[in-house]
Amino acid sequence: MSETITPVAEGTNPASAIEELAREVGVRKVFVMTEEILRDGSGTLAASVTRAAAAAVIRNPWSGSSVSTDLAPETERIAPVLAKILTDRLTEALGGAGGIEAFGKSAVVGLKGEVEHAAALIHTPYFGNLVREFLEGTSILSFSDDRAEPGTTIAVPMWHKEAASTRSHYQTLTLNLSDAPHPNEIVVVAAASTGSRPHPRIGDRTTDRPVTAQILEGILP
Repeated sequence: MSETITPVAEGTNPASAIEELAREVGVRKVFVMTEEILRDGSGTLAASVTRAAAAAVIRNPWSGSSVSTDLAPETERIAPVLAKILTDRLTEALGGAGGIEAFGKSAVVGLKGEVEHAAALIHTPYFGNLVREFLEGTSILSFSDDRAEPGTTIAVPMWHKEAASTRSHYQTLTLNLSDAPHPNEIVVVAAASTGSRPHPRIGDRTTDRPVTAQILEGILP
């Protein structure tokens, strides 16, 4: 597993347009992790699978606001920038959108924010539609959202980017950032995988027999 942390700070070299936008919307740093899976359990994989997560640590634009505050203006300003930043990092880490088979998203707000603040940055078309477009998918993105202190484990569920019901690609990538989110921050994550879970063999909806609560008859008293 490899990890890369990129501070978003002023420097002597001219900033790219996206870096400048990142600063404008309050990004403190971008974190990228990758892992390559070659073996699981007692067997090696026929082909390795690489999974990656890109996370942006951003100042919570609604910190200290009331629960009646309209979240739309800041969502529309910030979410598209995050979608572009994170998918750029994912495609770079995974060799392009064409090799990606599964994707997901997550957001974790610090303790001074609302869970709705985290949700606002990932659950609207301003983030989800762009992530789907940049990663060349058609499925809705699986997701998680939470409120937590720095260093929490962030679990990002993923599924197939074009066929969400493909059970072999149901998987979860976990990561943590030791110093994020601060109480007035939000961590926004996009994750992707070049393949399925290792050794998938639990069937699929196309092979399942009909199952209802009647299977409990004779088992439960």
